[in-house]
Amino acid sequence: MNTTAKTTGGGAAPLRIIVADDQASVREGLVLLLGALPDIDVVSAAADGRQAIERVAEHRPDAILLDLHMPVLDGIETTRRLAAEHPEVAIVVLTTYLDDSSVLDALRAGARSYLTKDADRTEIAHALRAAAGGLAVFDPRVHAALLTAATAASPPAAESSGSGSGAVGPVSTSEHAQALPDGLTQREAEILALIARGLTNPEIAARLFLSNHTVKTHINRIFAKTGSRDRAAAIGYAHRHHIG
Repeated sequence: MNTTAKTTGGGAAPLRIIVADDQASVREGLVLLLGALPDIDVVSAAADGRQAIERVAEHRPDAILLDLHMPVLDGIETTRRLAAEHPEVAIVVLTTYLDDSSVLDALRAGARSYLTKDADRTEIAHALRAAAGGLAVFDPRVHAALLTAATAASPPAAESSGSGSGAVGPVSTSEHAQALPDGLTQREAEILALIARGLTNPEIAARLFLSNHTVKTHINRIFAKTGSRDRAAAIGYAHRHHIG
């Protein structure tokens, strides 16, 4: 971790950031990758939300790179408290979760930018600099998640407009006609519907502009919530609940 000040070739002060992630390998990797850049100074790191708030209060960074799902205090509540207590600190979310509820909750809590962990060092550094300058940067798939959320909230008359091959939106009107069962999110129901239609993980990822890893994460959640041991059981669940 870089705890001493660096200067860029032009003499400007580097961007001071904190990295917060509960996975040590991810956290330490980000510290090394970002700290090697000449215009970024990683002043501290945190393993949970409470530590993140403490580190921000101690170091007063320009920005914080924050995972959403952390122990002690999750990323959403951490974002909410940081936005209230340290509004001058730009919050950039870096997470594996791309469902529309996570994106919207983070943005409503005060996050300025939202990236997935598929982002490379250059993209993360750009998002941190932009956020510190008051701009918002989103992973392209976040736009798709936001579009899905917006489409879900649209009146039924607008449903026919998303019939193109690359459209991202509801996959079944029955998903919106009733509350989703067993705590399924809109994104999980959407993926379950595609599973029921026989799509593979790569096909689902391509359809929804998600990474394969993100799709697998959602499917694991779907299996847990629906009590399904495998894809066949999940398809049966989908048919019973008219999803897809």
